[in-house]
Amino acid sequence: MRHAKYLILFACAVVIAFSSSCSKKTAVAARTIRIGIQPSAAFVPLYVVRYTGALEAALAQKNVTVVWQDFQSGPPMNESLAADLTDIGVIGDVPTVLALAGSTRMKLVGIPARGPDAYALISRAADRNLTVRKDIKGKRIATVFGSTGHNFTKKLLEEDGLSLENIEFLNIAVGNAEEVLESNTADAVVIWEPNVTRMVDKGLAKIVAQGSETNLRGTNGFVVREEFLASSSDIVKAVLEAYATAASQLDSLDDATVAKLSNGLQITKDQLQKILRKYDFTVAITKEDIASLQDTIRFLVSINNLPTEYPVEGCIDSSCLP
Repeated sequence: MRHAKYLILFACAVVIAFSSSCSKKTAVAARTIRIGIQPSAAFVPLYVVRYTGALEAALAQKNVTVVWQDFQSGPPMNESLAADLTDIGVIGDVPTVLALAGSTRMKLVGIPARGPDAYALISRAADRNLTVRKDIKGKRIATVFGSTGHNFTKKLLEEDGLSLENIEFLNIAVGNAEEVLESNTADAVVIWEPNVTRMVDKGLAKIVAQGSETNLRGTNGFVVREEFLASSSDIVKAVLEAYATAASQLDSLDDATVAKLSNGLQITKDQLQKILRKYDFTVAITKEDIASLQDTIRFLVSINNLPTEYPVEGCIDSSCLP
């Protein structure tokens, strides 16, 4: 009897130990994704994902923690990606091709938006001497050196057989555009949304030309560290799927989400709707997008912001696209 009792206790211990071992084997390892985001209308669907908690819900069973990181622009986000402090980010075309050309290996995994008319040349509302594109010859045109606005300025001039030598180019910071125009420091500024709509609706400026008057596409990028993509492609896929879903629901956002978006971009609800119509929100990567980014590379090489051209197609990984 005593031996039988010991056998029963031993059997129970084995069962408990086995159960515990199985439990440990089936537990999902904890992981983290650090997402870089910036206050641009081009990335509204990602803000929707953030505000609604859609990504956290999608990744809950995978035991993934989502960390949102706020940046004011693309360059500091690129630095964070390169330093292994951020895993994935949404950035404009210039930061995208610079990131892909950097020493830290990156991959383009999706296109969050394209919007040529999100870029505009604007002059003072009362200026009668600068009302159409060809009027910029000999004028003081201000924009951010090396930006998409700079590239757009170059393209506008080329439409009329001109070059950057035919204007007085003023290098400014994005946040100074309104002051530069209002103070008459420049005759016009080349800027992007939501700055364009803010300045026009204030009665300060008028739109003289938009990106669609050239071959500018205004292509933005989802850039991921290659190391993170290799180890966590399922998480990257979940991010892109959540983004695509949010992009398809922009016409039916609830009032609370719209209010958060408006506050975040410092625009009214009506302005938000007006601006969103200027973008094609998607995650798919098209041949036109690749050509657009290649054009951006050529532009950066022409102003010595990149040492040499490289084929952007070799930096694309579309395996996570929904």
